[in-house]
Amino acid sequence: MSLTLEIKNLLEILSDSRSSILGCDVIPWSSPIPVFGRLAESSLATLGINPSNREFVSQDGSELDGAQRRFQTLKSLGLNTWSDASLDDINRIEKLCIQYFEVNPYDRWFKRLDRIILSSGNSYYSRLFPACHLDLVPFATWYKWGSLPASKKNLLWESSKLTFGRLIRDSPVKIIILNGQSVIRQFQMLVPDRLDKVEMPAWDLMRRRGENIQGYAYRTKVKLIGDIDLRKDVVVLGYNHNIQSSFGVTKEVMSNISHWLSREIEKP
Repeated sequence: MSLTLEIKNLLEILSDSRSSILGCDVIPWSSPIPVFGRLAESSLATLGINPSNREFVSQDGSELDGAQRRFQTLKSLGLNTWSDASLDDINRIEKLCIQYFEVNPYDRWFKRLDRIILSSGNSYYSRLFPACHLDLVPFATWYKWGSLPASKKNLLWESSKLTFGRLIRDSPVKIIILNGQSVIRQFQMLVPDRLDKVEMPAWDLMRRRGENIQGYAYRTKVKLIGDIDLRKDVVVLGYNHNIQSSFGVTKEVMSNISHWLSREIEKP
């Protein structure tokens, strides 16, 4: 299924008055974000939970506009509801997804993650060896994922979990990087293969009071994501620290994770 059709399907979910996600704190005027970057050209993809509200709003909660805009909204497309979206509107949504890292990326979040994958030879910001980013839930919410009640998380998860599998299946992606324990936990629910877990003492986060937070590496190889047959083997690598939000992730820990990823990627 093409990216265009995936966006169309996601807009139908947003525009359906019976949709269960409408009460899940989704920013109703924000477009879905099935991918950040050039998925059709990427062999490596990082994976998160769902888009930040900062992709659509400033620190004071105002909608990003003009040169600060990152993605399409009802306002930018001149629409009253998502059910009014035309094929041209869908193409405009898709264009900003593909060109995300060339226009106005949320570098405060993505630059740190890019440093992790650079040793693999891939980068979000490279046109020669591009990487892309996907989220398990392609809808931005007003509040951080961790703040949402379990009932809302489950509804959002169920509404869009097939999208991720189809996007990986129809792309050249052969490596998926899981950014943090929450992503690892959600991803494990999608695949039949258990992720092998290895303690990594060099990744421990030091604490002055209380016990240090241990570092763990994860690896598996998958052919299925949910009910989607990928028609290929995809290597999945992960680490339990969320690079952007785990307190005490030092440059040394980031470097150790990065070097581990590059070694694992090179394995046959």
